[in-house]
Amino acid sequence: MMDWTDRHCRVFHRLLTRRARLYTEMLTTGAIIHGDRRRLLSFDASEHPVALQLGGSNPRDLAEAARIGEDFGYDEINMNVGCPSDRVKGGNFGACLMAEPQLVAECVAAMKQAVRIPVTVKCRIGIDDQDPEVALDTLSRAVIAAGSDALVVHARKAWLNGLSPKENRDIPPLHYDRVYRLKAALPDVPVVINGGITSIAAAKQHLDHVDGAMLGRAAYQEPWRLLSVDPELFGEAAPHATMHDAIEALMPYVERELAAGTRLHSITRHLVGAFHGVPGARAFRRYLAEVCTKPGAGTDSLREALTIVEPRSAAPIAA
Repeated sequence: MMDWTDRHCRVFHRLLTRRARLYTEMLTTGAIIHGDRRRLLSFDASEHPVALQLGGSNPRDLAEAARIGEDFGYDEINMNVGCPSDRVKGGNFGACLMAEPQLVAECVAAMKQAVRIPVTVKCRIGIDDQDPEVALDTLSRAVIAAGSDALVVHARKAWLNGLSPKENRDIPPLHYDRVYRLKAALPDVPVVINGGITSIAAAKQHLDHVDGAMLGRAAYQEPWRLLSVDPELFGEAAPHATMHDAIEALMPYVERELAAGTRLHSITRHLVGAFHGVPGARAFRRYLAEVCTKPGAGTDSLREALTIVEPRSAAPIAA
């Protein structure tokens, strides 16, 4: 979710669910070690529990980046072995590491020695011509032996040769049964399933077979779905009854960020899908695009946008 799940997005999502674990966009070890750490890693205390997702393949660098992340207060370090983007492949991290399970294990072992918080791995079921039965088992057993506390498995192969990163999100078929078999073979290891899950109802079905379910694009593009997480999965009330209420609760954060020099659009770009299926949603999106992007736009603009959507109707239409 590079360039999507930044700190503003996560603060917004936390207003929709108290219980779901949030993940950062993938950050490279080089950026963390040599870049502006405060800009990259600072986050609001309301985001907990939140995991820092790392991209890299050098055990020493990953250990250092993980230690820095722990010092910033993250609750988990997650190593990405599933992203198929060209940028990732060129840097020898992400999905291409499915071909180097022993190196991934060495990276996990180094991070485990460096931090006290959980270290987890997010992977695919295989890449290119790999046999998913062999590739996933080999990687999983290697990283578990190295100390990985959990596995997050995107139930698709990644075709690094022949498909674009965008195509890799949809074209390779989903094999949820492969992830179920992994969990059955590793009953004591937390296994989280990912890929093509578009509703809380679908997530609940997966939870009959695995320990967790991850929503990526569905949670970002239709964030209203997150209002159902706490009631449907944890038997608790949502933090706010409607999306309208959640965005009202976001206002103090917006005001603080604007005072610190953040542009309103940096926050409101994450609200575009907030009112899917609600009367006024299209006009709301247009207002965000035309008004909230202007230099100097403030909370008055966001409040005006909210008046376009009928508050009583601003509840999710389905989980």
